[in-house]
Amino acid sequence: MNYFSLYNLPEQFEVDLDKLKQNYQTLQKMTHPDRFANASDQQKRLTMQKNAQVNDAYTVLKSPIARAEHLLQLRGLELASEQETVGNVEFLMQQMEWRESLEDANDVASLQLLAKQSDDDIQAQTQALSALLATQTDEDNKTAAEKLREMKFLFKFKSEIESKLDGLDA
Repeated sequence: MNYFSLYNLPEQFEVDLDKLKQNYQTLQKMTHPDRFANASDQQKRLTMQKNAQVNDAYTVLKSPIARAEHLLQLRGLELASEQETVGNVEFLMQQMEWRESLEDANDVASLQLLAKQSDDDIQAQTQALSALLATQTDEDNKTAAEKLREMKFLFKFKSEIESKLDGLDA
């Protein structure tokens, strides 16, 4: 199912989040099970399925990573994320440096600095991914899939930083 079509949004990485939320609320009202309390069992079941699709689509389109994955899948690129690894040697080396920095960071200030750097890297990767997905060429889609794997690492790394920060606060 094309979630962009469901939400009447252009099939692109950049999404107007306000319009997404507005369309979500409209679709929720249209498919809410309470509206069909007196309907047949079949109609209730279909409505619940449609409501679940609306919720799933909203979750996907709201998340930059899930949205990019969905967009690439719509373009025929199957992303077997568990089997694919980042192939960019430079990025792999950077990952090792980041991991060492995280391991060495034992105070709030150094972890906050690492979090800021991580945010900057996520923003840069998001911009690069957006530019690649805007072109819609096969080569750029493949490069976008690579960037997406890198972004997944960055989001996971950011989460690890936040977990370590939370551990210091406790």
